[in-house]
Amino acid sequence: MSKLIIDGHEIKAGTVSQIEMPVAKLYTDIDISMPVHVVRGHKSGPTLFVSAAVHGDEINGIEIIRRLINRKSLKSIHGTLIFVPIVNVYGVLNQSRYMPDRRDLNRTFPGSAKGSLAGRVAYKFLNEIVKQCDYGIDLHTGAIHRSNLPQIRADLDDQETRYMAEAFGVPVLLNSNLRDGSLRQAAKDSGTKILVYEAGEALRFDELSIRAGVKGILNILAHLDMTKSRSRKKSTSPFIAYNSIWSRANSSGIVKNLKKLGDQVKRGEPLAEIGTPFGEVIDVVRATKGGIIIGKQNIPLVQEGDAMFHVAFFKGADDEVAEHIEIMQDTLIPLDTEL
Repeated sequence: MSKLIIDGHEIKAGTVSQIEMPVAKLYTDIDISMPVHVVRGHKSGPTLFVSAAVHGDEINGIEIIRRLINRKSLKSIHGTLIFVPIVNVYGVLNQSRYMPDRRDLNRTFPGSAKGSLAGRVAYKFLNEIVKQCDYGIDLHTGAIHRSNLPQIRADLDDQETRYMAEAFGVPVLLNSNLRDGSLRQAAKDSGTKILVYEAGEALRFDELSIRAGVKGILNILAHLDMTKSRSRKKSTSPFIAYNSIWSRANSSGIVKNLKKLGDQVKRGEPLAEIGTPFGEVIDVVRATKGGIIIGKQNIPLVQEGDAMFHVAFFKGADDEVAEHIEIMQDTLIPLDTEL
C-alpha cells in the first residue's frame, strides 16, 4: 500500500486517524482547521474521499458523514476512506453558503496557495485530499429555502463514473455539465472520478435525504470492493435525465403550492398559484415540459422571475421514475432499519 501523507501526517495501513488541518486564522488569532477523518485498511484498495459543507449552509452531508464514521463495518475496509465533514468551516460557523470574502468556494478551484481566502482553502483541500484519491463523493443540498430530491449529478458520459452513479442507488441521475472553478472540474483535471449527491435543503436535516446518502455511500464502497457486498435484493435501476428546466414565477405574491418534490407533471399542468394578500389569484405557475419535480422553492413568497420548480425529463420514463421514487421513500421512511 502506497504511503499517505496529509498535512505532514503519515497515516499507516490498519489505522484510523483524525487530523485538524489548519487553513487560516480568525481575526482573533484563533486557528481555523478543516477536520479530516481517515480510515486505512490493512489490505490495498482504492482511495475514496467523502466531503460535505463545501457550501457552509448545506449541512445534511455533515450528518451523513457522522453516521458513517460511527459504523463498525467501516473499520476493516480495503483501501483508504477519507471523510471531510466540513470543508468550508467559515461558512458553517456563519451558517452561510459563502466564504468570509463572499466567494463561492465551489467556484474557486483549483485555488492558489497565495490567492484569496477562498482560493487558499480550495487549494489546500484539492492538494492535500482530492489529488490523493481515486474517487470522491461530494455532498450537497439545495440552496436556502430550496429542496432537492435525492439525486446524483455527474459526468455520465464517462463510463466508470456512470457505473458509480448507478451503484449509488437513488432513482434520479442528472448528467450535469462541469463548471469552471467547481470541485468536480478540478477533480476531473486531477484524474479523480467524482459524484455529487444533492438532497434536501440548506440549514436543515432531512431524514430521507440523510438515509439515502448513507445507503448510497455504503453501496459505492461495496461497488469499489472496499467493503463486502451485503446480500440484499438489488435496488431498482436509476433513470438518467439529460435535461432539466426551472419553472419561474411570472408575478410577485404569496404562493399556494399544488405539487411537491417527486411528483410527476405534464406539460402545462399547474404547479402553484400566486396570489395577493387579499386572496386573489393573479398567476398560475405551469410546467414548461412534462417530467419529474427534482427541486422546488419552499418559501411561500416569490418575486417575479424567481425559480420555483426544477423539472427533469426522462424520455418517456416518467411513470417508472415516479414509481421508483415512491419505492425509495417507502424503503427509507418509516425508519425500519439502522442507517
